[in-house]
Amino acid sequence: MRMSWRLASRLSVITLALLVVLIVALWGLRNTNGSANANQSGLQGTSLDNKPAPNFRLTDQFGKPVSLAQFRGEPVVLTFMYTHCQSACPLTANKFHMVQLQLGKQASQVMMLAVSIDPKGDTEATAQQFSEAHQLRSNWHYLLGTQAELAPVWNAYSISASPSMNHTTAIYVIDKQGNERVFLDNDFTPAQLTSDLKILLAE
Repeated sequence: MRMSWRLASRLSVITLALLVVLIVALWGLRNTNGSANANQSGLQGTSLDNKPAPNFRLTDQFGKPVSLAQFRGEPVVLTFMYTHCQSACPLTANKFHMVQLQLGKQASQVMMLAVSIDPKGDTEATAQQFSEAHQLRSNWHYLLGTQAELAPVWNAYSISASPSMNHTTAIYVIDKQGNERVFLDNDFTPAQLTSDLKILLAE
């Protein structure tokens, strides 16, 4: 009788343990499916829920007026830089050039924009030099303005505009309809951004 009670006790413990394992496994599967559904399009990066990208109007490195809305109909890569940056900005610019090379002929269907976070240090001359140094010569605008002109853009995209050695690059990938699709940070690879843009081009 005592052996039967011990056996029953052990069986109940084992059964309880199996139930716990099953519940944890099902919970993990549910979360995995949820994450996959959040990015069904295959885009890599942090999802931005297709919110309309705030429009703005600034001037580029050649003094030409440029607005985000004018590129409706093609994917846009939007970032924030300063020309005297020695860390994240040059790396990001080099990656952008690599993305253009990887896109090949499709590069002409994508626009890349960089908004200055240094209204005092960034000028048309320094923006042109920066662009040329990183071989960003087409489908690329380095956007400039005064503090009063740039600040609303920084605020709209939650950018802390303080040029420093610890500057991190924020990259917004915007679709043809002008909606924010994904966010990338300094760790993005050219292959990831190229893949995202090809998906948006095919939509």
